[in-house]
Amino acid sequence: MLNGLPLPVTLTARDGEFHVRAADSSDLDALVELIAGDPISATRGDTASPDDRDAYARGLDQVQADPRNVQLVAERAGEVIATLQLTLIPGLARRGADRLQVEAVRVRDDVRSLGIGRALMRWVADDAAPALGATLIQLTSDAARSDAHRFYERLGYAASHVGYKLRV
Repeated sequence: MLNGLPLPVTLTARDGEFHVRAADSSDLDALVELIAGDPISATRGDTASPDDRDAYARGLDQVQADPRNVQLVAERAGEVIATLQLTLIPGLARRGADRLQVEAVRVRDDVRSLGIGRALMRWVADDAAPALGATLIQLTSDAARSDAHRFYERLGYAASHVGYKLRV
């Protein structure tokens, strides 16, 4: 897990507090449901099939074993309500700046629009990135996610680059 990351942490949304911590294997089913519950992810094969559980478990293990990564869960009353992955990327550009990559931000449907995603992303910018020494936060968002784009822009993120992916 990322050294220096201030965890666990309590954040506040419009409907009350929730807690953020590193995910562990007991969170796997809830994480898969969050990912597979997203219509765009589902079109990419994330269907929460029991046949794929081992692949998801392996993925979570690999993320958690890498000291530059952490899969986070937000929980309330013992239930996972959101997740995101953070990856610290060292680099030469920008005078050797470290970047914090944010991936797979998902908030459970029944608690969406309560400020949970906003609180998570503000914490990433205000606390996590500075604690890790990152000078830039970056993320990608599928071109079809217009609501997500408006969300990130309201938080001050700029659509400054064009991203490309090649499936292999």
